[in-house]
Amino acid sequence: MEVPAEVLAQLSPPRASQLVHREECTQCYDDQDMPEGTDVCLHCFNGACPSTSTNRHGLLHFQKTGHSVVVNIKRRRKPVVKSKRDSSEPALKKLAIREEPAEHEKYDFETTAKMYVGDEPVLLGASSQLDGLIAAVLSSMSSAQKSEVKAWEEEITTCVHTTELVQPAPKRLEPSGLAACAVEGCGLTSNLWLCLTCGSLGCGRQQYGGGGGNGHGVAHTQSSGHPVAVKLGTIEPDGTADVYCYACDDAKLDNHLADHLANFGIEVAGQKKTEKTMTELQVEQNLNFDFAMTGADGKELEPVTGPGLTGLRNLGNSCYMASSLQSLFSLPSFQERYLTSFYTHTTTCTNPNPASCFECQMGKIADGLLSGRYSVPRQFDEDDAEPGYTPTAEGASKPKVVFQEGIRPSMFKALVGKDHPEFSTMRQQDAGEFLSYLLEFIRRSSRSEGTENPTTIFGFAQEQRLQCTECKGVSYKREEGQELLPVPVPVVVKKKEQTADAEQKDEKVEYEPVELLSCLETLTSPTSIDYKCPACAKNVEAVKTTRFATFPDVLLVNAARFQVDNWVPRKVDVPLLVPHQLLNLDKFLGKGKQDDEVELPQAEEPAAAEVTFDAEAMNQLTGMGFPEIRCKRALLATGNNGDASAAMEWLFAHMEDADIDDPLPAAGAAPSAKAASEDQVNELVAFGFTAAQARKALRETGGDLARAADWLFNHPDDQGDNGDAPAASADVNASLGSSTLPANYRLKAFISHKGPSVHSGHYVAHVHQDDETGWILFNDEKVVKAEAGAQSAVDLMPLAYVYIFERIK
Repeated sequence: MEVPAEVLAQLSPPRASQLVHREECTQCYDDQDMPEGTDVCLHCFNGACPSTSTNRHGLLHFQKTGHSVVVNIKRRRKPVVKSKRDSSEPALKKLAIREEPAEHEKYDFETTAKMYVGDEPVLLGASSQLDGLIAAVLSSMSSAQKSEVKAWEEEITTCVHTTELVQPAPKRLEPSGLAACAVEGCGLTSNLWLCLTCGSLGCGRQQYGGGGGNGHGVAHTQSSGHPVAVKLGTIEPDGTADVYCYACDDAKLDNHLADHLANFGIEVAGQKKTEKTMTELQVEQNLNFDFAMTGADGKELEPVTGPGLTGLRNLGNSCYMASSLQSLFSLPSFQERYLTSFYTHTTTCTNPNPASCFECQMGKIADGLLSGRYSVPRQFDEDDAEPGYTPTAEGASKPKVVFQEGIRPSMFKALVGKDHPEFSTMRQQDAGEFLSYLLEFIRRSSRSEGTENPTTIFGFAQEQRLQCTECKGVSYKREEGQELLPVPVPVVVKKKEQTADAEQKDEKVEYEPVELLSCLETLTSPTSIDYKCPACAKNVEAVKTTRFATFPDVLLVNAARFQVDNWVPRKVDVPLLVPHQLLNLDKFLGKGKQDDEVELPQAEEPAAAEVTFDAEAMNQLTGMGFPEIRCKRALLATGNNGDASAAMEWLFAHMEDADIDDPLPAAGAAPSAKAASEDQVNELVAFGFTAAQARKALRETGGDLARAADWLFNHPDDQGDNGDAPAASADVNASLGSSTLPANYRLKAFISHKGPSVHSGHYVAHVHQDDETGWILFNDEKVVKAEAGAQSAVDLMPLAYVYIFERIK
């Protein structure tokens, strides 16, 4: 059949900015590698499974849009010969995912043009115009390629500390003085950092050096204020080297490194690289990193397949997303909600582009993970070099069945991460942050679409009780809309026997285990606070207690196992003993006002006091040409303590604020601060606090991130408030949960993290399927039983990051 001229006239090649969904169906995970291939609409370039597939989304697309002409694309892998890395290749020096060969070098493509006539397509004859359109589709960058950066690099830039580095008079450092850490008693001879200001030599921090390190370099910075150091052994004749700015707490570029080193008599032309750079160490770690998939006997853990056992392929540092999705879709409410949507919403969706419809993509995820259609063993030929798969055993004559390929959630990631400064990138992220972000995304979508909100299962309320220690009066406050319980885990280092000849410096730090119930008891224990009692009419001590007012159907617990070094969260492996069979929370339920308690009167608003400003500070600021209103605003934002320097820094940082010239807040009111950015909130949430606590801390400290972190650690019991939270988000989960007893829970899933920081390493999820199947480990596309061996769920449970408990009814 030939395409009618009037239809052919409607077709044109894809524009450079146009998304071409040729890799897979936009409404399910049928793709071009499956036997039926993918139908790409030549009108709008939507991808769909053909009429011969299970879901027939291609026919549905035609019925909705009238777009009749499609090209079916089948991709088949070319034979690949596995070869060893050529030793003559240069060492990897960039923090990058190695770029893959061009698609046409790895695959053969088979294309067939078709046109829908009624409910079935018919084959089309060849034509130069049609062939040109098909060629344009094949040569275009696919939607997945546009939404992902397959080869990315860490961009290292200069900073004000490297560009404006001031050195004293030149002094020559003797080679003998550059051989070991200068701190007496240390003696480390590697991982050495030279201060570019004064020439002091100290060892690096162990978590950054890839080896030994006692942190004497950063200790020097803290005592001297000298921010920039260079790692000895990484200096090359071209003037490149590892340069680190402790003030920025990041790797930086020093364009004048040769001159700075010459100040100490070090000529870069004569240097020879003897140590790996930080980037090389991280690349090496990324290439060699693997969450062990073997049991105690050294044998591979048993792969499992079937409904609910589908893996998620890693898109490049996307394990945080995969572990979060596997955990959520292990819950019946999410399974039922979005599987139903897959069958009902798909047929009624009015969005012309399913790839941009959140409801479509959540239904697609549900079908992909739960249907079992994509959870099948993958077979490879003996010469297949596909990375990440176990090769054929030596001497075997048949292909070996290995881990499943899993589904590729690139459309979902592109949609959910769109415009987000972190989740739109290919960098590793924090699974806890993403989980909170995704739940909020679901709530917003449910409100705008008027659909059922499955996140209500996490909702609960807290009761805050306050009692004056003098008059014994009480007040109660109910906090609605809670859904994540951050549990601070106390860090206590295990004591070790010290021997005269034992070297303890490089030993791994071990911590005393802590029981989850003990952490909950601490969290709900009474604490003393300063309080102005409205009944006593004076400042007194009050006792504050926070307990559950209602219990959720599903309890999300975030184990806050982090210490803060220079405002950077560092994970500490404190074992948390979690009762996974039965967790009873009855004793943590608040009782409300009792008959024998006297309620405190409502506190009156304090009388407004006139705000005064330090005259000298005002004169300094106005003398520099700043308007009076801006000077007052800057002084208020920095504590109004007469510090003109701090106020001046604030002014330079907030010159573009929209409210910089607005009238000041009324006398007696708290100083207004710039609304907390989501980036700031997310950084504080990474410490284990809630978004409500983070927002309050930022308001209390004028939006200063460092001061807000300090405020949070000094006010661990303050639950914050949702005063500036997005509209309606606080009341979405209002009055959810139940106060009926018993409040018994069983662990359903947990997310584990392996690595030194929340933003590096690897995340996996363990899910308890049922009593017969037991625990399943989801490690990206690798899905295995996790009942015993190196990845036993019981063994890994104490070091998990996020726990999900289901209420037993």
